Amino acid sequence: MSDVLARAAELDAADPLAHHRAAFVTDEEVVAYLDGNSLGRPLHATRERLAGFVDRPWGDRLIRAWDEGWMDAPTELGDTIARVCLGAAPGQTVVADSTTVLLYKLVRAAVDAQVRDDQRRTEILVDTDNFPTDRYVVEGIAAERGLELRWIRPEADSGVTPDLVREALSDRTALVLLSHIAYRSGHVADVPAITALAHDAGAQVLWDLCHSVGSVEIALDEHDVDLAVGCTYKYLNGGPGAPAFAYLAARHHGRFRQPIQGWMGAADPFAMGPGYAPDAGVRQLISGTPPVIGMLPMRDMLALIEEAGMAAVRHKSIALTSYAVEVADALLAPHGVVLASPRDAATRGGHVTLDHPDFRAVTAELWRRGVIPDFRPPHGLRVGLSPLSTSFAEVAAGLAAVADALTSRS
Repeated sequence: MSDVLARAAELDAADPLAHHRAAFVTDEEVVAYLDGNSLGRPLHATRERLAGFVDRPWGDRLIRAWDEGWMDAPTELGDTIARVCLGAAPGQTVVADSTTVLLYKLVRAAVDAQVRDDQRRTEILVDTDNFPTDRYVVEGIAAERGLELRWIRPEADSGVTPDLVREALSDRTALVLLSHIAYRSGHVADVPAITALAHDAGAQVLWDLCHSVGSVEIALDEHDVDLAVGCTYKYLNGGPGAPAFAYLAARHHGRFRQPIQGWMGAADPFAMGPGYAPDAGVRQLISGTPPVIGMLPMRDMLALIEEAGMAAVRHKSIALTSYAVEVADALLAPHGVVLASPRDAATRGGHVTLDHPDFRAVTAELWRRGVIPDFRPPHGLRVGLSPLSTSFAEVAAGLAAVADALTSRS
């Protein structure tokens, strides 16, 4: 154990991003927070931002603030996310709604456009290990639109590969819906290769970026991505229930029409016209009043990521997960714990999943001790490491507590 702690101290001392940890709110009762891929820590700056918002502009500008910035907040903040994290040009990203609602809007818009252009395209390609929301949303859309689902079945400890996609594609495929990073294993999908395969088959691709935005480098424009959606409460630290974002490539503006027609997505919202005419750009993805307060916290994290640089963030993420694997091999493998994530760092995202039949009970015990990973059925303990707020010492302490809990149970 002393070697593990000494190694953590060396890595923390050499970490060029270590000083950023002081920006985050911490609590002495939390020994190790290993769930940054579910909910990111708040920043001290966010406390001031929220309080300032109550006094200004809500308190002094009141309804005038809509004309002074709030109306443009969904696209302005969308462009910031695109610049800092998505590798996307302005005018293609908007913040609105939840991940689930935006998934519904984008999937419906894509498949409706595809079927309109080619009535044979009645299949949606999705994988069995995708996040439940993604699977449930397409199940519902397939039922309401008379479409078929074609299931890809990846290995549990890896993810969807280009070969699996190639085998499943056909001239009937309308849309491929995949996660960039598998929520269970942490496997990083090959976005450019899979996107190119889909396009060659006449299909389009919607990438779920929930577990990748803010933790790995993304290049939506360069890789010719059609659509993407992602949440902001994980590595973007937007807080519980923070609004999601959607990306719609500029080449599809005017071709896609989202199904939840609301006044804020109209070409002229304040015309209050008798019929709906959609905005010509990405703003049509908005339906109702934008969640202005919900957009505030992520601004502080985006500024921090931009200061650090996504390349440096990804480098730290690889270092953290590699160290977690190293510690798991040393302390947990003797207890029968199995790595359920890719061992190759290049194909592993910002979290590591470890399997053991006792991990449901162990996770509950860890939470009581102030060590906070999360549990994913059937028996996975998921260690989520947020690069700018997590230390190597935290990883060491957390995984040592896992080993201690397993020893106690045996």
